[in-house]
Amino acid sequence: MSTVLATPSYIKYESVPGYFLQDLDSTNAATFDFMTTNFGLINRSYSSSSNSTKVGTTENQTQWERFARHVWQLNEESDYGVEYKVLFIGRHGEGYHNIAESYYGTPAWNCYYSQLDGNETITWADAQLTPTGIAQAQAVNAFWAKQITEQKIPTPQKFYTSPLSRCCATAALTFTGLTLPASQPFIPEVKELLREWISGHTCDRRSNMSYIAAKYPTFNFEEGFQEVDPLWNANFVETSSAQNERSRTVLDDIFMNDPSAYISITTHSGEAASILSVLGHRLFSLSTGAVIPLLVRAETVTGRPPFRTWQPWTEISTCATPPPPPTPTTDEVKWSEVRMMRIQ
Repeated sequence: MSTVLATPSYIKYESVPGYFLQDLDSTNAATFDFMTTNFGLINRSYSSSSNSTKVGTTENQTQWERFARHVWQLNEESDYGVEYKVLFIGRHGEGYHNIAESYYGTPAWNCYYSQLDGNETITWADAQLTPTGIAQAQAVNAFWAKQITEQKIPTPQKFYTSPLSRCCATAALTFTGLTLPASQPFIPEVKELLREWISGHTCDRRSNMSYIAAKYPTFNFEEGFQEVDPLWNANFVETSSAQNERSRTVLDDIFMNDPSAYISITTHSGEAASILSVLGHRLFSLSTGAVIPLLVRAETVTGRPPFRTWQPWTEISTCATPPPPPTPTTDEVKWSEVRMMRIQ
């Protein structure tokens, strides 16, 4: 009896430009505010992909309703093996590791303090959100509520989050309490590979699965999620090319197994940048709490994927002794406030 081998295939990704201000080179990521620009959705008309007939341009429709109609049309008219998804990629709100890095300075943080669990005042291992970070996530929640009511924006049909505490908290604060379809409630799935760039920094080491489950009992975990963090290593750091391969792996998992057209991903600045790179989107840095939407074309291609080289993890470089104390900056005020909280 002969064995029939499956035909190899892979997914080719393309970020489709021209729909959001964040797609444009003229948009400055450092000053852009997605909450004053309708998530960055460009005010324009749409044509179907196969003819010049205008779709979704009814006068009383919002721009998001027109865009949703257009995305539906793209999927209806797409070739076999091609699908379009809208990703809402959000960065977590400010965490205690963010203010610690600002206080100590990035060089000192990277070589010494980031390897500690915290100091006498705060803990930054698997960092929690600061009060500012909580407020940022709550502001995004209010913005989503307004968009749902006024713009009739299509809400995510599926939610994914990094397993790190700052992302789980951000996802919960952002989407809990929103008016969502009964068939698409906020029940996020925790995915191991959506985590931040992995280094010896303790803020990149996740808590145990049992801790996450106890704190967020309504969250689901992807199949195979392990109790103890299997990826973090105190002595090694992930290369950018290895992170991109990790990002491609988790995107493949989502696109192959989730038919949703609208997906939320709560992650980190470095991982968001990696995902954008894999999808072919221009570099667009996210501030804490920010969200970037993008339209993605995914095509399943028969054959083996193009050969890609990636560098293995490298040994981390650290300092044997603490660097000199930081020069006082404006962050001293914020740090003093945090010290008064006595967060342990």
